[in-house]
Amino acid sequence: MMRLMAALSAVLIWSTLAVSPAAAADKVVLMLNWYVYGEHAPFYYGKAKGIYSAENIDLEIQEGRGSAATTQAVAAKTADFGYVDVPTMMRAAIKGAPIIATGVLLQTSPMSVMGFVEKNIRKPEDIKGKTVAITPADSMTQIWPLFLKKTGLKETDFTTVAGDAQTKLNAVINGQADLLLGYVMDQSMKIKDATGKDVYPIKFADYGINMVSSGIVANTDYVKSHSDLVKRFMSATTKAVEAAEKDPKAAAQSILEANPKGGKIDTLTQGFELTIPLYRTPETKNKRPFQVTDQNMTDTVNLMVEYGGLDAKAKENPKAFYTNEYLPK
Repeated sequence: MMRLMAALSAVLIWSTLAVSPAAAADKVVLMLNWYVYGEHAPFYYGKAKGIYSAENIDLEIQEGRGSAATTQAVAAKTADFGYVDVPTMMRAAIKGAPIIATGVLLQTSPMSVMGFVEKNIRKPEDIKGKTVAITPADSMTQIWPLFLKKTGLKETDFTTVAGDAQTKLNAVINGQADLLLGYVMDQSMKIKDATGKDVYPIKFADYGINMVSSGIVANTDYVKSHSDLVKRFMSATTKAVEAAEKDPKAAAQSILEANPKGGKIDTLTQGFELTIPLYRTPETKNKRPFQVTDQNMTDTVNLMVEYGGLDAKAKENPKAFYTNEYLPK
């Protein structure tokens, strides 16, 4: 009888263990820098392909309303991670916001001056006599004087018109301006969506302007208290980027599967394909995504101090703004 009872007890214990649910996945909120566009494809693709769930992460992706707003949300812990313009994050961090980049994805700047292909504006010299639309005080307008300096242009060589982001787009779309300052994979695709016409970007990076752009950021206290989760999130995101690079159209399609109003498949795909070359520099061309170099970050800090309104004390310790510690090897 005792043996029978022991056997029954063992069966009951095993049955209980067998039906016990696995540990609940960690809920993680990633807030984007803006409304969804092609650049964001890897996050949606990683979620759709189960890359995040394989790291025991239940990922929620939220659209943003600008890098500054997303940075504030992460600093206040209303979002766990943000995908933002890293130089914008630096401005908040130097003023005391508890935030740090745990991975810098765009290591080549997407900043450019762009216009319709049919206008045949292909090099800085072609800008002379044209009209350029800008948004005062945005990141591109702050770096614009450096582009002019690098290319030998003067502000008197062209006409400038100013307006908010949508007004700037409309100016080019409606023919009131020949060019605008925009990101190679963002504004160019918005113009193409609206007109069906291709856009040609003159990229700042092609003229010696070396600075990073978008990356993953997190609250510094959150990073310390959730170090294992941060490592798993960065591991999953690295794998998601690598998988998306191999199949851009499928990655873009994952945006529409999650958000049917997220754009058009052709421009989402093209926008993502334009993003991929920005992931690496000549120094990181053989490395996995996010492996930014110290020199790239130092150059970015120096440029932001000189042209982007970043406090000069940032130059004392550029490493305070980022870490590669949580990236997979």
